[in-house]
Amino acid sequence: MVRGDTGGGDRGDSGGTAGGQRGDSGEPCPADGGRVSLQGKQKKARKYAVMKRMISLRDQRINEKERAKAPAKKKEEDPSAIKEREVPQHPSCLFFQYNTQLGPPYHILVDTNFINFSIKAKLDLVQSMMDCLYAKCIPCITDCVMAEIEKLGQRYRVALRIAKDPRFERLPCMHKGTYADDCLVQRVTQHKCYIVATVDKELKRRIRKIPGVPIMYISRHRYNIERMPDDYGAPRF
Repeated sequence: MVRGDTGGGDRGDSGGTAGGQRGDSGEPCPADGGRVSLQGKQKKARKYAVMKRMISLRDQRINEKERAKAPAKKKEEDPSAIKEREVPQHPSCLFFQYNTQLGPPYHILVDTNFINFSIKAKLDLVQSMMDCLYAKCIPCITDCVMAEIEKLGQRYRVALRIAKDPRFERLPCMHKGTYADDCLVQRVTQHKCYIVATVDKELKRRIRKIPGVPIMYISRHRYNIERMPDDYGAPRF
């Protein structure tokens, strides 16, 4: 009897104590060293180079004067209506396959670099032009080209002496400044009777966009012609 009471009592007490430690829900209590998972605040990664949000220009919080107006609705086009468009008017000299205003004697607009490179290649301008085109040539020099040569100083005095040759025809300029490229492009656009003599790549690129204007350049110590119609017997290379 005593053994049974003792065993039953001890077992009951230990069972009760164990039950008290586990608790009603069966989870370990923190008092006895059990682990508890506590979730802290999650750290957000800092974003760099993020644009701040901007309010719309049509927002009601902006003053009416500074507020952007809503775009006007486009009118629906009538498919049966006749459409009008402006077509650029081309000069009558380009009616045929080539420029009819070109012909001997040729008027050749000379650039500053063309004179300098002709001196380096030891070429006579008028004679070399006639050898290239097999006809009489009249070199033309504008006031802005002459001003560019004068600005180059004493080092280019030979080029200035050639530019003042009486065989050169002097063309007056009405624009401001001494920048010659714009002047040559504008003059050639208005009058299609000129050939442009230049070695400047940028000026040649601009003139190539103008139809009917040949370009004279220096290659292999002689003058060559580009975009010249075959009717005038231009040499081919």
